[in-house]
Amino acid sequence: MLEIRWHSRAGQGAVTGAKGLADVISTTGKEVQAFAFYGSAKRGAAMTAYNRVDDKVIMNHEKYMEPDYVFVIDPALVYTTDVTINGKETTKYIITTHMSTEELVATQPKLEGKEVYTVDCIKIAQETIGRAIPNTPMLGAFMKISGMYDIEFFKENMQRILAKLPQKIVDANMIAIQRAYDEVK
Repeated sequence: MLEIRWHSRAGQGAVTGAKGLADVISTTGKEVQAFAFYGSAKRGAAMTAYNRVDDKVIMNHEKYMEPDYVFVIDPALVYTTDVTINGKETTKYIITTHMSTEELVATQPKLEGKEVYTVDCIKIAQETIGRAIPNTPMLGAFMKISGMYDIEFFKENMQRILAKLPQKIVDANMIAIQRAYDEVK
């Protein structure tokens, strides 16, 4: 079973991102879960969202997991939350930051020896979508790091998921996904 944990602040789109990822995955015949845990249900509060993916029915409904991937879409959470908790030796961390991976690891010793990737999803979101909602750029970075799906297949499905939004917002999200895919290091 593939497990993903999102670290975010309420209002940054982690829950929507987890649900969007689940929607794409569900079209491929896999079983999937998307759920969230809110500490305080107000915009800006730290929160976590989760995905599970498997070929068979997922009976586990607990928030506890040993994630294969950890997404950190608010850079401050690297310092205020233990994003490495319950991580495995093979866990991959995709972290939103303006710093290089080396600079980030040097400032947060808990990331030392971990497989860490960085991309500035907030900057990408601001420059493309016009708002600091970094969930779709994070998914673009995830497609690059995981190789789960071809980026064009993923973007086509995300267009379907975002179809209720104005076309200019859908187009901006597609650019954001592609930029994060291209820029993650």
